Amino acid sequence: MTVKLIIVSGLSGSGKSIALATLEDCGFYCIDNLPVALLESFASQIALANPGVYQKTAIAIDARNQSNNLALFPQSLAAVKKLGLECEILFLQADHDTLLKRYSETRRKHPLTDSAHSLGEAIELERSLLQPVANEADLTIDTSHTNMHQLRGVVRARLGNEAQETLSLFFQSFGYKHGIPLDTDFVFDARCLPNPHWELGLRELTGRDAAVAKFLEHSADVRAYLADLVAFLDRWIPRFEAENRSYLTIAIGCTGGQHRSVYLAEALNRHFQGSRYNVLLRHRELA
Repeated sequence: MTVKLIIVSGLSGSGKSIALATLEDCGFYCIDNLPVALLESFASQIALANPGVYQKTAIAIDARNQSNNLALFPQSLAAVKKLGLECEILFLQADHDTLLKRYSETRRKHPLTDSAHSLGEAIELERSLLQPVANEADLTIDTSHTNMHQLRGVVRARLGNEAQETLSLFFQSFGYKHGIPLDTDFVFDARCLPNPHWELGLRELTGRDAAVAKFLEHSADVRAYLADLVAFLDRWIPRFEAENRSYLTIAIGCTGGQHRSVYLAEALNRHFQGSRYNVLLRHRELA
């Protein structure tokens, strides 16, 4: 029986506590703020222990670790993987302004603020200290546009289930005017396609509505764009799977994230639902 170990890390204020609590709700044995220096020793213990106790384990590692320990994280991780554990790393991040806003709203103290570092400086220092962990991440989630309920849903869907033997595909629509998602492998720009926003009666609808779908399907450019997307993904997703990738995120953007990108994400979701992959869908701007 293989032990599944998930290492949760990320920037303070990006949702690490929520992610760890979600995994605990999904049956994981969870430990918060484990020193990196103890990671290999802890992994050795759970590898030798009764699998029924530690079969699903999650630990959080953050910037409260000493900086020299964080710098040695890649070596510690390599040692853990040699033990035969099924190990995955989840890294949470958010943009600078979002983190500033969250701390100002909650009035919490950032763990790296002191007389020499303002909040803004502490955020950037933490980002730098955690880079060795971020570089090793199997799954990165940007929570700049994600509330706690949405984050719980994403973590539960992508990590909370029993160990998955198939690639997890995550299709996400977004609006360029709200920023490009940072946690994505492929970004496709649909702003060249006809925009339902300018059509009478369609502006207040979304790409999930039949009238918008009918309008877009009438366009030869939309049909060709979708066919090219499907052909590209059908060809290249198996190559990523062959490289032992566990997660692949595909983002489709239009101006506002309401019509064209939503329609295309829905179409891709339908196409791959019948495949062997674990398929997930999210429309970032359709709260």
